Amino acid sequence: MNLLMFEYMSGGGYADQKLSASILSEGYGMLRSLISDCKAAGHNVTTLLDSRLTEFNPPNEADQTVSVSSPHELSVKLAELSGVADAVYVIAPESGQVLEKLVEDTETSGCTSLNCEADAIRQVSNKMTAYETMKKRGLKVPETVLVDINEKTENIKRLTEELGHPLVFKPLDGVSCGGLSIVKDAEDIAGAVKKIVRESMSTQFIAQEVVRGEAVSACVISTGDKAVAVTLNRQSVKLASPYEESGYCGGAVPFEHSLEREALKSAERAAEGIGGLKGYVGVDMILTEDEAVVLEVNPRLTTSYVGLRRVTNFNPAEAIVDAVIGRKLPKNVQSRGYSFFSKVEAPPRPQIITETYKLEDVISPPFPIEGNKSAYALIATVSTSQKGAESAFYRTKRRLQNLYHGD
Repeated sequence: MNLLMFEYMSGGGYADQKLSASILSEGYGMLRSLISDCKAAGHNVTTLLDSRLTEFNPPNEADQTVSVSSPHELSVKLAELSGVADAVYVIAPESGQVLEKLVEDTETSGCTSLNCEADAIRQVSNKMTAYETMKKRGLKVPETVLVDINEKTENIKRLTEELGHPLVFKPLDGVSCGGLSIVKDAEDIAGAVKKIVRESMSTQFIAQEVVRGEAVSACVISTGDKAVAVTLNRQSVKLASPYEESGYCGGAVPFEHSLEREALKSAERAAEGIGGLKGYVGVDMILTEDEAVVLEVNPRLTTSYVGLRRVTNFNPAEAIVDAVIGRKLPKNVQSRGYSFFSKVEAPPRPQIITETYKLEDVISPPFPIEGNKSAYALIATVSTSQKGAESAFYRTKRRLQNLYHGD
């Protein structure tokens, strides 16, 4: 098939804005990995890249790469390319209805969308709606309160007092850790709300009890009504105060845990809980000492894909196609090794970036975007053991740092 693969951050979605170096590394890493798997499955792939990236000719296996310099140009080229593609896959944030609208455009154009359906994206993008749905299905979820962004601090304190402290405040339609804060006491409330206002357009946010345990996710393949969770993954997440930035750092695939089976079943039930969640779905959870607690459902490709693809006994990109078009799920799923992946900060040095292309495990190079004080690479390694994968990661990290610092 002729496939169009589009990732919002690297593909021109911010063509007239500053690019987040950290999020860019995740976005391009997912795009490059997905393209590689689609090519391995025999498909012809077209993609779009922000012109600030195409000048570095970054490595990917797309048959055609279209440069984008403005939001208008992106809109025109997306419509043109969708018109000649057999199917389209979009990687984009749910916040601000970005993913929902892009998928809706694909659906109304008549082209086959390999994403979750727009209506399903709309439902799970609202974290309160998703929370209520999961709770009705009998899944373990953290106690959650919906709050208006303009509510007075004293009223917020009253609304959340039954949850106790610490709390997590996050935007109603947030992505990853954007706008998220740990609220240790009432003194943090005002700062946490300001952070949400600064990083989100949402007029509401949710306050949740903090569930202590291991941060994990599951990669799920779904037909829209039936799902199979293919891996449990460890997540490395920084949850910060209102005065610092929370962030996703990376993870490991697979993650072996005594609650693995329960967690995978919970992820499948979460994905099946809203009709139209099809293709690839990510489910974030916390594993306590005795149960799996579902936090969020992500109706899109997640960064864990860069690790998943290196350890599964099937092609996950083709599994997405099979699930959406053929309504078939992968069987006899097994992991063949361990993958470790994480972002690494580097100085923005244009004269060195092409040297990083020679490092096989650098999935996304540290793009030196003008105006950014730092760049980030995404490194993903694989080995027959978890310790081996981590050791391989640190070897590649040292090689990358030696390139930039000459040590």
